[in-house]
Amino acid sequence: MSNMVQAIRMALHVAEERHDLTDVFGEDVGPPLGGAFTATQGIKCAWNSPLDERGIVGASIGLGLAGCRNVAEIQFCDYAYNTIDLLKVAGMQTWCSNGDWNVPMTVMTPVGSGIRGSIYHSHSFDSTATHIPGFKIAMPSTPKDAYGLLLSCIVDPNPCFFLVPKALLRVRNQPGEEIPGEPGDDKALSKMIDAPLGDRSKWQPRWPDTPDMFIPFGEGRTVRRGRDLTVVSYGRTLPLCTKAAEELAEEGIEAEVIDLRSLYPYDWERIRESARRTRRALFVNEETEITNFGEHLLRRTVEELFYELEAPPRLLAGAFVPGIGLADNLEMASVPQLPSIRDTIRKLAREQP
Repeated sequence: MSNMVQAIRMALHVAEERHDLTDVFGEDVGPPLGGAFTATQGIKCAWNSPLDERGIVGASIGLGLAGCRNVAEIQFCDYAYNTIDLLKVAGMQTWCSNGDWNVPMTVMTPVGSGIRGSIYHSHSFDSTATHIPGFKIAMPSTPKDAYGLLLSCIVDPNPCFFLVPKALLRVRNQPGEEIPGEPGDDKALSKMIDAPLGDRSKWQPRWPDTPDMFIPFGEGRTVRRGRDLTVVSYGRTLPLCTKAAEELAEEGIEAEVIDLRSLYPYDWERIRESARRTRRALFVNEETEITNFGEHLLRRTVEELFYELEAPPRLLAGAFVPGIGLADNLEMASVPQLPSIRDTIRKLAREQP
């Protein structure tokens, strides 16, 4: 079964072979490294850019306006912040041209904490991305979703963000969630598509025959059914929410867990139906808590479901600090972890009107 890095790699291969993907580029994206996390190893149209995030985004816009479907990687999302004005230009092209111009570009970037990356390699970007109209935004929490969401980004005629939780890049598909066509044996897949250490000049990948699989934007996934409260999350915190819900089931608390998968458009119908039924809602992510995307979802929940709720909706998010510290205890304290998620679910489930 594939991990998320391998799923991304297989999706890029399918896109360049079948869906007119012409360029995959960024810092160290091409040979010999194939990306800082090896997500672009073996991709024929991958090439190395200068160390220049503004140049990467600008080139991506230009390629898109010329009709070239492309994936531009910002090696860590922390370095996307100096490109915000260019990203806004990309997002407004179709709107400004009254639909005459499309920009088929995907900005792929690793996000979030979990690798002890300290202040320059641990930021989140989800709230900032949702502040840039014109982009669709995908954020997977499983390899299979990464495969299907990335293909949806690439074939879209307009700009997309593909935000990759770096803490989940080596997490594998669960049994029953394999990408069709991938080998069931981890070592067999690794021999096929993972570049060897050392000299790679003669290495060529042997790609499995995986299909076109497009996960629609705005279609979340109910990971776990429950009756007592609704937990909405995505990315790194999603599996933590699922684990917390499973542990609390032993205490008689049945939490429903929803994986948003895409942040814009997002699956409001799924959230509304679930929160209306459970009468409690918790939104969990690792972005800093002030002007957090979860606050938008919480506000909408209050506006539309106020008289049907039995407890105030809650947000559990990252601390409002300038960065993530290098020390383990600082990183653990800066973003939601399993104990804090479990305690918040328990408290909300037991709160009475």
